[in-house]
Amino acid sequence: MREWFTIDKVDEKTYIISEYAHWERAHSYLLIGDKEAALIDTGLGIGNIKEVVDKLTSLPVVVLTTHAHWDHMGGHNFFEQIFVHHKDVKWIEQGLPISLEVIRNHVIRGMKNNDLPVGFKIENYHIFKGQVSGRLKDDDVIDIGNRFVRVIHTPGHSPGHVCYYEDKTGYLFSGDLLYKGTLFAYYPSTDPKLFYQSVDKLTKLNGISRILPAHNDLDIKVDLIDNVLEGFKEIDDLGLLNHGSGEFDYGEFAIKI
Repeated sequence: MREWFTIDKVDEKTYIISEYAHWERAHSYLLIGDKEAALIDTGLGIGNIKEVVDKLTSLPVVVLTTHAHWDHMGGHNFFEQIFVHHKDVKWIEQGLPISLEVIRNHVIRGMKNNDLPVGFKIENYHIFKGQVSGRLKDDDVIDIGNRFVRVIHTPGHSPGHVCYYEDKTGYLFSGDLLYKGTLFAYYPSTDPKLFYQSVDKLTKLNGISRILPAHNDLDIKVDLIDNVLEGFKEIDDLGLLNHGSGEFDYGEFAIKI
């Protein structure tokens, strides 16, 4: 059986922790500073991501959540310091507006027993619920020791969805706002118009050198931002930027509203 997590290195102090055996193909990111390390999302919670993090750094770890969906906070229970945008706090502290049974079905869908880590049992799978350590807002800056990560509030996929941007390196950790594949803005808790505005907001950032998404292919060109923006504009011009309009395919990405 292969290891559950795959580790890739962006640079000497930035790692990608991926879960390729699952259909979500989720990515978390470990940023190492001089005083602390920041873990952007904790993945699916199928494997123990803390064991991976502990092999990469001995520094204290703060978890920076892109948004409070099950596939991004599955490993939150392994950590003590958890930060999330204030508009998504209730989903972490009070629970998600979706049943555990539905989430377990999402977790196990299309997987075989030999794909799962040894000892994993779906009946023991739970989503973290508890108090957060800090509530983030737009343009907050997290200092982990000579390394600064800026919060970019990008609602649409969730009310408190954020991207994280490192001005010095130009790394944009885009969460579920940008990736190759289907971008989802059709859930009741999503807002297609805010999603469109959030993508437009990213075009105002200067110096983006790399997009680091939460799912799927890691080989993404920066012009994906402009392409997705143009897609949303086309849908809006057609008067279809409303829930229930369907899925619009643009090749390397699609928009479902």
